[in-house]
Amino acid sequence: MPTTSALPTLIVTRPQPQADEWVDRLAALGCPAVALPLLVIEPQPAFAPAVRQAWATLATRRLVMFVSPNAVLQFFAQAPVGSRWPATTQAAATGPGTVAALRAQGLDAAQVLSPRPDSAQFDAETLWQQQLAAIDWPGRQALIVRGEDGRDWLASTLRAAGARVDLLAAYRRIAPAWDDAQLALLARIEADPARHAWQFSSSEAVRHLAAWIARQARPQPGLLATTALATHPRIAETARAAGWSQVIEVTPDAAQMLARLRQMPFPD
Repeated sequence: MPTTSALPTLIVTRPQPQADEWVDRLAALGCPAVALPLLVIEPQPAFAPAVRQAWATLATRRLVMFVSPNAVLQFFAQAPVGSRWPATTQAAATGPGTVAALRAQGLDAAQVLSPRPDSAQFDAETLWQQQLAAIDWPGRQALIVRGEDGRDWLASTLRAAGARVDLLAAYRRIAPAWDDAQLALLARIEADPARHAWQFSSSEAVRHLAAWIARQARPQPGLLATTALATHPRIAETARAAGWSQVIEVTPDAAQMLARLRQMPFPD
């Protein structure tokens, strides 16, 4: 088993500021990590009126579902002055990072519905099964806060249960434009894939990297040879389809990621 100093460097691909937060969390556990976001969160001024209107109607909602920490940040950043989260409205999240973002905004634990910490998966299906399916939905209102687009499974499921569901775009996700330092990091990964590993937390992020690789004048086999840790089976499937052969499924937990890295063969 490799020592901590011999561990591969984990490339954290989440959007900022979550990427730097994950790097710090991993470093505190003794795991070498570096941020290379594969998604950029871009606020859109055109979305602001709809977000402000959503704040005005929060008290009429049984539930507000946030798809990511950035959905929380963008929604609360555009709150009208003096707005407060209503006591009768519950928030929902699929992952611990989004739960933490909601708690940081002042919501208490009883106001936030999410999969149990010991869940095998952190996704909309698990949230539905564990927290939402038992609610009497006919006539109740729900709001899903997300980017410009996204997966509609939960909205469709809520509607089938009788809820009235609105989708709110609070930001836009775009591909990154890397600076010289980030391009140099990619070159180091390409040159020595065994000493690096990807952390993939989004299928869209995987596709952005795969598209960048496809645009390069020279082949980049090292980037695809690098082991990938995927935080959901759908993300793992996307990575394999894009050309990664070494894909390991993990939960979005820093300690588990470190444990999996320690199990990887690593050159001296």
